[in-house]
Amino acid sequence: MRRVVITGMGIVSPVGTGIEYAWHNIVNGKSGIRKITEFDVSEMASQIAGIVQRGTEQGEFNPDAVIEPREQRKLENTILYALVAADEAIKDSGLTDYDGDKNRIGVSVGSGVGGITTITNTDNDIFKNGYRFVSPFFIPKAVVNMASGQISIKYGFGGPNIAMATACATGSHSIGEAAAIIERDDADIMICGGTEAPLCPLGLAGFSAMRALSTRNDDPEHASRPWDKNRDGFVMGEGAGILVLEEYEHAIKRGAKIYAEVAGFGMTADAHHITAPAPNGEGGKRAMVIAMNKAGLKPSEIDYVNAHGTSTGLGDVGELIAVKELFGAGNTCMSSTKSMTGHLLGAAGAIEAIFCALSIRDNIVPPTINLYEPIDEVGDFNLVPNVAQKREVNATLSNSFGFGGTNACLILKRVK
Repeated sequence: MRRVVITGMGIVSPVGTGIEYAWHNIVNGKSGIRKITEFDVSEMASQIAGIVQRGTEQGEFNPDAVIEPREQRKLENTILYALVAADEAIKDSGLTDYDGDKNRIGVSVGSGVGGITTITNTDNDIFKNGYRFVSPFFIPKAVVNMASGQISIKYGFGGPNIAMATACATGSHSIGEAAAIIERDDADIMICGGTEAPLCPLGLAGFSAMRALSTRNDDPEHASRPWDKNRDGFVMGEGAGILVLEEYEHAIKRGAKIYAEVAGFGMTADAHHITAPAPNGEGGKRAMVIAMNKAGLKPSEIDYVNAHGTSTGLGDVGELIAVKELFGAGNTCMSSTKSMTGHLLGAAGAIEAIFCALSIRDNIVPPTINLYEPIDEVGDFNLVPNVAQKREVNATLSNSFGFGGTNACLILKRVK
């Protein structure tokens, strides 16, 4: 089978834009969650989010460097975030001046909710001004596959072009399918990941109505607290994570740097409930087992698990039970970087895969911040509370679980 490796990465996130800047903040336990000021949240139960900081300083989101300002008006934030993250990933991979066959480069970038901000704004325009004021760019801005399409168009990548939409598992599914495309020789390189921009009145109101969100509005930085007894729901986030996957021999031939190998991927369905996880995380556990079997790794060989870990009552417990059953009290540790970024929905699995690759590169595991009073189920299991831990990391596992009971698990390992 053709091996698949990661040769480039890019990120737009609440903890920063740019791989090294965001990773520094993650390792140092810095939260990117704050009060929403971009629109009126005074009547919302939840008034906080993981928000991408715009500006021209280091670590801030500045699309002007990638897309001309007049073109940005035609693009929804999901597309802008993906294009900026993709630009960094492509440069990082050394593909900027690629002289090979671009029809062998594909794109797999998805989104959980797509252009929800554009849909909301357009509906408001219709209500105020009538149907003739609908922009001709409305549909191209709103559809889920347009981030993937815009990346393909901008860089001339003529290979497979697809977009997953599997709720909070989108990013991981996008990476897993991209790896499969390379494995079956339908492409040599895939640009893949997830993007999300759900922070608008409709998005916030929808999740608030489900009573899924934290209402710790007076203390945003401590609101996302996976496995803590005082957690009260997840925190929405926005951003994009993009990875360049490449066939191993192809990467070696062109002298590309390699972060890690995509060693295994598993996906399952809970077949249980539209939002609640299966009891004891059974569906997620099966996905983890499938991924480990494909990677040819035993539980004892997984050094770090980046959890789905959203900070919800049922989800946190179910995943923890499943992980403890699989990994026991051995060497494996687990943390949730959502404690710092919030939950980026369809982009979550992609940025968390990036954090896993960097964990392998730097032999460090990021912390779960705000973990002060662990739930009883934790016991002595190492959830990396509050402070990053230096340790040898040769293989990582990343979980992503979505509404509808969809589960995805990615395993990355060091290339030796």
